[in-house]
Amino acid sequence: MTKLKHLATTALSLGLLAATLSPAAAREKTDFKIAWSIYVGWMPWGYLEDSGIMDKWAEKYGIDVEIVQINDYVESINQYTAGAFDGVSATNMDTLSIPSGSGVDTTALIIGDYSNDNDAVIAKDGMTLADLAGTKVNLVELSVSHYLLARALDSAGLAEKDLDGVVNTSDADMIAAYATDDVKTVVTWNPLVSEITASNPDASVLFDSSKIPGEILDLMVVNTQTLADNPDFGKALVGAWYEVMGLMAAGDEAVLTAMAEASGTDLDGYKAQLAATEMFYDPADAVAQASSADLPGTMTEVAEFLFDKGILGEGAPSADFVGIAYPDGTVSGNEANVMFRFDATYMQMAADGAL
Repeated sequence: MTKLKHLATTALSLGLLAATLSPAAAREKTDFKIAWSIYVGWMPWGYLEDSGIMDKWAEKYGIDVEIVQINDYVESINQYTAGAFDGVSATNMDTLSIPSGSGVDTTALIIGDYSNDNDAVIAKDGMTLADLAGTKVNLVELSVSHYLLARALDSAGLAEKDLDGVVNTSDADMIAAYATDDVKTVVTWNPLVSEITASNPDASVLFDSSKIPGEILDLMVVNTQTLADNPDFGKALVGAWYEVMGLMAAGDEAVLTAMAEASGTDLDGYKAQLAATEMFYDPADAVAQASSADLPGTMTEVAEFLFDKGILGEGAPSADFVGIAYPDGTVSGNEANVMFRFDATYMQMAADGAL
């Protein structure tokens, strides 16, 4: 199982909704709620709740943190955007398009990983990327898969306009679609990638997310004002997260098995998904990712893709509509409308052993 990396078109109406609701508890408080959904890199959130590790860290800081699993990924982000949660697991792309694009100031508290082969363009009959010109491609439209296709086509000197079109296909229908004679190319994510390539000898991966390292980031994002008013919330979340990262890095099979079973696979299946995911087990590596000189360029490219598809916030006049701040204080996009922040402060605390 994995997260549904789909950009809800209903998110375009969230700007009005967010304007009529207060941000999730933008004041000093002691009770917090975060939401997460099934995906290899986010399974630690469920384990944190079930194991009591989150409770231990919350108690250390005199607060309570409830971790809630929501089966629908987009719905979890929508609920966060509407103020029902203080934080949510989301990709950088979906954070920019939904809460930040809707006017909810949001901070990337933890950079957990990036897709490093979990997402792929798969084709039949010995096709190459150049052969995609004039053909149809099946994928979840307006998703990370759509973004990956755009990057793949660009690497071959092509653009989406050179295709015969994309066919919006649910992730639940992707394997069945690929099995038909009419479908020659799909773009999807694990475990579907593994299932398609394992069961179809003629399937070949034309492009995967390892070719664009650091572009598909998996995050825990939180309401910026809530974090500013309640720094202990950030400390507890980050402290608990990196305790579990330590267990995973050490190969604790009991921990990994619990995550595997919760995600609907076995230990070997979960390890295979982890192998295609660049997990930042060491907080220093997450800090380096947040501070990377490449990140502003990546986010600019993501913003341009979202604007081109008409999903960078309702009525966005340009790809620079949302300002994105980075740990060194620089901003890409509109400096007067900073709604997305990469903040390495708490991850650095973890790296320094200061939590």
